[in-house]
Amino acid sequence: MIEEVKQAYNRLSTHYEFEVDTKPYNAYLERPAMIEQLPSLKGKKVLDAGCAAGWYSAYIAGEGAEVTAVDLSEAMIKATIRRTKNFNVKAFAHDLTSPLPFENESFDLIVSSLTLHYIKDWSKVFDEFARVLKPEGSLLFSTHHPFMDYINFPDNNYYEKQKLYDEWDVNGEKVPMSFYRRPLGEIIETVTDRFRLIQLIEPTPTEDFKRVHPKGYEKVAVKPNFLVIKSKKPGTL
Repeated sequence: MIEEVKQAYNRLSTHYEFEVDTKPYNAYLERPAMIEQLPSLKGKKVLDAGCAAGWYSAYIAGEGAEVTAVDLSEAMIKATIRRTKNFNVKAFAHDLTSPLPFENESFDLIVSSLTLHYIKDWSKVFDEFARVLKPEGSLLFSTHHPFMDYINFPDNNYYEKQKLYDEWDVNGEKVPMSFYRRPLGEIIETVTDRFRLIQLIEPTPTEDFKRVHPKGYEKVAVKPNFLVIKSKKPGTL
């Protein structure tokens, strides 16, 4: 599974670097909801876990943070390095299912945008997030909404974690994709076993989404596509 995702995103790196920033589902649905939940960033140490082509890394560093960005795809890391060359960002390839190469309590904030649904077992990943976060540090992530995947893949059992297969049409190229859908209860349990749940957000589209993609707006305005969760690591006594 990891190799499948890596190869797919190596193929998609140019698309992500030059086109995704204006795609409505990213620019006008997921990102506004994530940005609204970000804490004060000046002087903070931030891990961008699954940085893709570096949009969040550049934004967060532009707000005064020191950013470490990791991604499974070497091509995406090269794109991130190009994008963030004038920012305080260190980027390198790393598989989130392996232990993070950082000391305990290294970061004030972890951001993970639309990455975790590619990972089957979240337990070790979230254990590592908890380990490298400072006490009272924040974890902010987005993922596929389980309702969306259940509706789009109707032959599946909602209550089971299942691997789903899709095909993306990117500029006329067919790119096979696979990811995992898990029920909302499992998502919340994974978070609250390690963190305090602060807020659960189901992003709604902005007016810019409606302007650039009115047909898509009609769909996402009435049913959720993404899930954003903000949580905190408990402080020490």
